[in-house]
Amino acid sequence: MILLKLLLDHPTNTESIMFRNEDAMKKFSDDGIPTKQSPLELSKSSDVIITMLPSSAHVLDVYSRGNGLLGNGGRLGPWLYIDSSTVDPQTSRKISLDMSRCSLNEKKGYAEKPMMLDAPVSGGVPAAEAGTLTFMVGGLEETYIAAKPLLLAMGKKLIYCGGAGNGSAAKICNNMAMAISMLGVSEAFALGQNLGIKASTLTDIFNCSSARCWSSDTYNPVPGVMTGVPSSRNYDGGFTSKLMAKDLDLAMASASGVGFKCPMGSEALEIYRKLCDEGCEFKDFSCAFRHFYTGKDEK
Repeated sequence: MILLKLLLDHPTNTESIMFRNEDAMKKFSDDGIPTKQSPLELSKSSDVIITMLPSSAHVLDVYSRGNGLLGNGGRLGPWLYIDSSTVDPQTSRKISLDMSRCSLNEKKGYAEKPMMLDAPVSGGVPAAEAGTLTFMVGGLEETYIAAKPLLLAMGKKLIYCGGAGNGSAAKICNNMAMAISMLGVSEAFALGQNLGIKASTLTDIFNCSSARCWSSDTYNPVPGVMTGVPSSRNYDGGFTSKLMAKDLDLAMASASGVGFKCPMGSEALEIYRKLCDEGCEFKDFSCAFRHFYTGKDEK
């Protein structure tokens, strides 16, 4: 089994954005994990490929361009490709369509042609470390069924969303709702502080009443209220504001593509863009409590 860890540096030209992070590659090699020099080279010695990349452009680059996974004249070694990136549904559908035109180098016992799933995840860093991620899966149902044992080795809940691109669509809807709820509870906590109510008191109220949500009971944004979350460590080590802005941008672009207006999603995007512009792009997205609403730490 070959484990690929593909980390990308910032682009230095306009033709391709795919660059290996040589330091990361060396770290894995030093740990005895085989590495390859390109996605195409990796695909020639693998049965299953799983990718998780920062953006739609990275996904298109790794799959379709140059020495990408779908090179070699459309004759592929792996029988299954799973992309767990958070991207727009159109990108997932394009890759799936490109995959449908390919064939296997040799027939596998379980597949007659290469198969593709878009399977983004939810749960953040804690769930990834614990192996309790939720996978939102798009693609052919028979492919989903074949891939279930592998997905369950990495997560605890799988939700089949329908055809190609539907997993990606579900993920951007989920992240839009997450952003809006985080901003909502942050705004309420900051208002409460200004009205003389401690955030810990409001948290107790929210979590046993109608305001209860993940942003209050699991990922509280107020420093000093909850341990083990980014707000307890200066908003480091979580889901960055930059990634949240990227996901909201994907959601707004997808909404525009179907003529649907998202006023709250649009406002959330503007707030996260502002946070990024003001130097919080690598802080966890819950930092909006402190850096947008000027909320205070719990004493």
